Amino acid sequence: MAGDYVKLCRLTVILYVYVTAVAVSGRLPPLHPYLNGQEKPSARIYDTSKYGILQLGNGLATTPQMGWNSWNFFKCDINETVIKETADALIATGLANLGYNYVNIDDCWSEPTRDLEGKMVPDSKAFPSGIKALADYVHSKGLKLGIYSDAGAFTCQVRPGSLFHESDDAKLFASWGVDYLKYDNCFNLGIDPETRYPPMRDALNATGRTIFYSLCEWGVHDPALWAGKVGNSWRTTDDINDSWASMTTIADLNDKWAAFAGPGGWNDPDMLEVGNGGMSYHEYRAHFSIWALMKAPLLIGCDVRSMTQETFEILSNEEVIAVNQDPLGVQGRKVYSYGPDGCYQVWAGPLSGQRLAVVLWNRGSKPAIITAKWASLGIESSTSVSIKDLWKHKYVTDNKVASFSVRVDPHACEMYIFSPLAVARSAS
Repeated sequence: MAGDYVKLCRLTVILYVYVTAVAVSGRLPPLHPYLNGQEKPSARIYDTSKYGILQLGNGLATTPQMGWNSWNFFKCDINETVIKETADALIATGLANLGYNYVNIDDCWSEPTRDLEGKMVPDSKAFPSGIKALADYVHSKGLKLGIYSDAGAFTCQVRPGSLFHESDDAKLFASWGVDYLKYDNCFNLGIDPETRYPPMRDALNATGRTIFYSLCEWGVHDPALWAGKVGNSWRTTDDINDSWASMTTIADLNDKWAAFAGPGGWNDPDMLEVGNGGMSYHEYRAHFSIWALMKAPLLIGCDVRSMTQETFEILSNEEVIAVNQDPLGVQGRKVYSYGPDGCYQVWAGPLSGQRLAVVLWNRGSKPAIITAKWASLGIESSTSVSIKDLWKHKYVTDNKVASFSVRVDPHACEMYIFSPLAVARSAS
């Protein structure tokens, strides 16, 4: 009894000290909700206080979605053969084993009008076997099928939209075996997106089938502020195009909302353009690195049936993918920039295991030495870290203190994992 009493007294004192500390500071430490407080971001630079945990309640998107989407390369030139061959290619290349498991059909899959019963109908020339048969084929490969509709009267390519048809369309998609819905924003009749998007959430949930809900609202009404209770991801920007200017602009726009992303709901700066020909190898590598760091959906937008070895090398980098899929689920962000027009940039984000992902990005037109200082990363200046290069797949130093510098080519980036030395040693 005496021993129990002493333990109780000690616990009371500890609790008192903790509560007093919290009262003085005015807030609880920013623990990470998904891991139940087991880990937290390494510094308040990486605030995550504005997001919840699996708010939609469908159990999906514990990490950002990965897969392929037809739009960036094929636009409306799609058919069931393309979709089947893409599924085959994801398997044959090994990309599916790396996590690219959604095969998503974008706009133009349906007939221009609904049938006499008011139902959407697959285009009879492009999809003669129907979507159900296509879903069965994709599922037989161990993959998932996604489809597209619009929270408006029509899709962007003037096919039937789902506004005011949410329940019927959700039931139809579920009956076909659809696993993912990209929901666009064209022909929206001027109705606020906060009004138009929740009905499809409710309709999808009511089907009893687990369907990933991807809002494509273009960032018009700042969906990061409200979409966490509506969808599994939400577009924060207008459409990307296959250019350096578009990609960098969109990265900056998405960065603004970093604190709102987390397990169950992710900021979406649009799909990947890697491999479509409009950017250089270094630009595509930077595109993929920053998207991975930002915990953006990794949805391939090229023709994976005929991609180059360089494209495959970028898309299949397991260490970069692991940053994107890290269970801590904290979106990396731009933490420091300097130089002409701020073109020398340091982006970073915390990972599980007390590690830090760091990208040094040269957005200028000349080679430059870019320096990451520990203070800008939220690391104590005296901390020794081990640094691994994720593109060279090797450790560049095992005992760095205070700052790290490297030469970066124009429009290129270098990406690293920083591990505090004690953590690195225990892992080995």
